[in-house]
Amino acid sequence: MIGSRRFQRFARLKTLGGIALLTCALPVAAQQAEVHQAETARGMATGSEPSEAAYQVNCGACHQATGQGLRGAFPPLAGNARVIGDPMRVVTIALEGLTGELEVDGVTYNAVMPPMQHLSDTDIAGAVNHIMSAWGNEGEFVSVEQVAEARTRLGQTDPAEGQRHPGVTEGQMQYQGTPSTVPPGQMITTPGAPDISEAEFAQSQQIYFERCAGCHGVLRQGATGKPLTPEITQEKGTAYLEALINYGSPAGMPNWGSSGELSMDEINAMARFLQHEPPAPPEFGMPEMMETWNLIVPVEDRPTEPQSERNINNFFAVTLRDAGQVALIDGDNYEIAAIIETGYAVHISRTSSTGRYIYTIGRDGKIDLIDLYFETPTKVAEIKIGLEARSVESSKYPGYEDEIAIAGAYWPPQYVLMDGLTLEPRRIVSTRGMTVDTQEYHPEPRVAAIVSSHQHPEFIVNVKETGQILLVNYSDLEHLQVTTIDAARFLHDGGWDRSQRYFMTAANESDRIAVVDALDRELEALIPVERIPHPGRGANIEHPEFGPVWITSALGNDNITLIGTDPENHPDHAWQVVDVLEGQGGGSLFVKSHPASSNLWVDTPLNPDPAISQSIAVFDINNLEAGYEVLPIAEWADLGPGPKRVVQPEYNEAGDEVWFSVWSGMEEESAIVVVDDRTRTLKHVIKGDFMITPTGKFNVNNTVHEVY
Repeated sequence: MIGSRRFQRFARLKTLGGIALLTCALPVAAQQAEVHQAETARGMATGSEPSEAAYQVNCGACHQATGQGLRGAFPPLAGNARVIGDPMRVVTIALEGLTGELEVDGVTYNAVMPPMQHLSDTDIAGAVNHIMSAWGNEGEFVSVEQVAEARTRLGQTDPAEGQRHPGVTEGQMQYQGTPSTVPPGQMITTPGAPDISEAEFAQSQQIYFERCAGCHGVLRQGATGKPLTPEITQEKGTAYLEALINYGSPAGMPNWGSSGELSMDEINAMARFLQHEPPAPPEFGMPEMMETWNLIVPVEDRPTEPQSERNINNFFAVTLRDAGQVALIDGDNYEIAAIIETGYAVHISRTSSTGRYIYTIGRDGKIDLIDLYFETPTKVAEIKIGLEARSVESSKYPGYEDEIAIAGAYWPPQYVLMDGLTLEPRRIVSTRGMTVDTQEYHPEPRVAAIVSSHQHPEFIVNVKETGQILLVNYSDLEHLQVTTIDAARFLHDGGWDRSQRYFMTAANESDRIAVVDALDRELEALIPVERIPHPGRGANIEHPEFGPVWITSALGNDNITLIGTDPENHPDHAWQVVDVLEGQGGGSLFVKSHPASSNLWVDTPLNPDPAISQSIAVFDINNLEAGYEVLPIAEWADLGPGPKRVVQPEYNEAGDEVWFSVWSGMEEESAIVVVDDRTRTLKHVIKGDFMITPTGKFNVNNTVHEVY
């Protein structure tokens, strides 16, 4: 690592190739080499060499590569005695952030520096040591151990709770900041906006969908990120927007330019693009759906009974995310029964109530219907219900088994009712409407989780941005009846309590768990919880003291929250947080247990610390206060380089094995690791060239019977 910018300039001089120039530079080179060697020696003494890269990525957007800052906005670090004289103060500021007025060299500054808790101890030490040694500064170096001690002293041991973007934790940023699959719309020229060519508009729109829509929304109304509508962006102007895109912001927007991810031409075009009205993506109605509907095998041509000797109840539908496939794996012998081409990045697979069919839905809105009765599982129908989507489900109420299917879209914001055996679309319903709190119209309320009620012929549909839970009665699609329950905004995922009467769902940005009584069709409770709950389906266990409880983990902290769910036999604990366990860290997506098991499994795939994201925590249900054991799942997979995030525990039919995805990039090795639930030891590893970015796994039996 080269800690001196002057030495770097000499290195660039070498590339010019002039002998005379090199001869003149040799004394300077020797001097700078000595400086670099001295800095390296100091770094070795502390265990952390200066890291210009860590500084540039995390600090340079505001304080600049020169350390001079921006006068009146961001204070200089070069020659700043308050900085050089107290390196541990700099570490504390890096971890806690800094607000309020301060004066440097007679200039007053009053900006906001966000806390950098999400960074590793090594990155913080490297960046601080660069500050201490660059631009003529001669401060003391800090060690990685000193940063770790400061983090502990400040109570900031979980990097997933860090907030580059105020109010949005690192775990949540990892989860939400993903590209949209919505295609570009038509160019719109807006009065007052600077000129932009069609080619620049199209390129900028593509960049926006790939890098910005996940936080700022398809229509730029704001979500995790701030709104970017023309009345805001035109007031700021092109120069301001260029600087913002190039250098990022203290509020946590990435430095797209100074990091090298966007060119200056792309940044200039983006700054102009953002001052025009956002083009609305195309709607997707019945004509568009009918064009994509494909009945591959008519119902009458399908088998009437299973054609294979395999135990389809113990099949796992495994998402091969970036390959656009689902692998069907026989849980009895770990063999691949079939690999089915599906939509892109399948979000979930749902099994029909009879266990015969699997419905998959990709982020691109494509649904595939797979029939397990064939000798080799076969896709029998497909359809696209929108441009971006997340959820699909089928009817489970007695008398309606497998009859109706439903899917919900992110764009357009709508849900679609279909024939359950053919996927022929029957009814489309928009979710645009008023928010439950401010009673304001929202143009983009996305459909999140959908579950099938066991109490009435109804689907329960979460509408994310408006905060409404819809009970959609499918007994008469011609005269559709929908019960609307106002809950809390930003509804996401959830599942049933063990009685299958109460739907427990996270309103994650509102930090609430909503409880819906599916029998009485009413909101039973809104339960406050800590930052950004993310249960998946959640987990149900029998607590030794509190009786039946439902459990959620969180993106925003290490809390594992237990909620009482038995109003008849344990009324004092019903709909109350009865206990909060401390897990490995934030960035959790799924918790899981099984009636036959005494274990509770908690993943943390979005935690910034690889030691946490590559392992799993497991609790003994009968001794929760003893804390968790950590199992090195990624290490057991024995893979090459890659993130190796361990995600989504899923039980087999018998409840004596737990399967984990070890998820790396498309060009890297991934695997499924099977663990013996009783002994918590490695049982089997499934891997091969076909195993591309495995994420969700859905056991047929457990999905049919809501076992979690």
